[in-house]
Amino acid sequence: MITTAAATPPLSGWRAGLAYGGLGLPLAFVALPLYVVLPEHYARSFGVPLASLGAVLLLARAGDAVIDPLIGRGVDRLLRRPPRDWALMALAAALLLAASFHGLFFPPVRGSPALLAWCALMLAGCYLAYSALSVLHQAWGASLGGDEAQRARVVAWREGLGLLGVITASLLAGVSLQWTSAVLATTLAAGLVGLSRAPRPQVVLAVPEAAPSLLAPLRHAQFRRLLGVYLLNGMASAIPATLVLFFIRDRLQAPALAPLFLGAYFLAAALSLPLWVRGVKRLGLARCWALGMGLAVLSFLGAVALGAGDTLAYGLICVASGVALGADLSVPPALLAGLLREEGLHGRSEGAWFGWWQLCTKLNLALAAGVALPLLQALGYAPGHADAAAGLALATVYGALPCVLKTLAGLLLWHGWLRKKVPECLPA
Repeated sequence: MITTAAATPPLSGWRAGLAYGGLGLPLAFVALPLYVVLPEHYARSFGVPLASLGAVLLLARAGDAVIDPLIGRGVDRLLRRPPRDWALMALAAALLLAASFHGLFFPPVRGSPALLAWCALMLAGCYLAYSALSVLHQAWGASLGGDEAQRARVVAWREGLGLLGVITASLLAGVSLQWTSAVLATTLAAGLVGLSRAPRPQVVLAVPEAAPSLLAPLRHAQFRRLLGVYLLNGMASAIPATLVLFFIRDRLQAPALAPLFLGAYFLAAALSLPLWVRGVKRLGLARCWALGMGLAVLSFLGAVALGAGDTLAYGLICVASGVALGADLSVPPALLAGLLREEGLHGRSEGAWFGWWQLCTKLNLALAAGVALPLLQALGYAPGHADAAAGLALATVYGALPCVLKTLAGLLLWHGWLRKKVPECLPA
């Protein structure tokens, strides 16, 4: 017999939203130092070659990505067990994440070979813990159920608090990495306490049939199409994230303004989330995502023409691209939650599906580092020593390449959703 656990209506008040979404703050907080600050920190502070660093980041992120579907299956089992079981897993993951993060930015070794090996080891710990917590958090939210607008609201709470974490990290990381490490540990503890008090997911308590295959989500054509769009679009966003500090320092020659630019970008994304949630009610999820992609392309095209001192123009680009980021954060997970309901899998296997989703997220970041950093070195760019030609190469890889990828993602979205008029408004 199959029974379903009762759950509170999806985030019916601000307290429930804060309790569920709170863990999103440290998970997003840790992402900015890992994916934005780390490459520039190791290259500039320790002199690690860009090509070698890019290779380590590619292998570490890609290797980490392949375990996410397995983590997803484990999360599905945990959500059906007593709260103590998932709480112990979450606590262990949080401790590993905090310890590995501190070790990553304060290495006890010197010399490029030793630094690269230490970096790979600490990244493995960070990524494993981050994946476990992220998949648990996303599967929990998808299991809360609700119609299209409610699903967008669940995602908005998680991503909105996540953006608050990113803004905090962007301000702290440029001031003190020690404080960054301390804040991460504190907010992880607060996030776990909040999640223990959040509305419980609607999950199937007893399933007589055998567990689905690990590859089962990939047998769904619409899920494969969604992953294709998500992969291209995510890589387009990850390339500027990897190169932004290089761009600000060596192209704009305004390193002191880096926290302001990053803060403006993520603040614009956070403030835009309520607008995108309202837009979903009028335009639907896929159209809102396409609109965000178009805005991002228009924004980053302008970055190619910028040079030293063009700080005001770049600030406007940060705001516009931040608004576009709001769509990237709020729409894709809601589309995936809708597919789960459409396939009748709500409350059964969210973890498995979000495991593959997390894999694509990691591949985005891995490919961004593995392609962009070696490409820049091949084009003659070196941190802190960019002549006119190398500076133009930096601007092109930072601005133009993401536009190409975003455009391809938009075409796939049109072909897979908008042209075929795939229904988005699914029953609650």
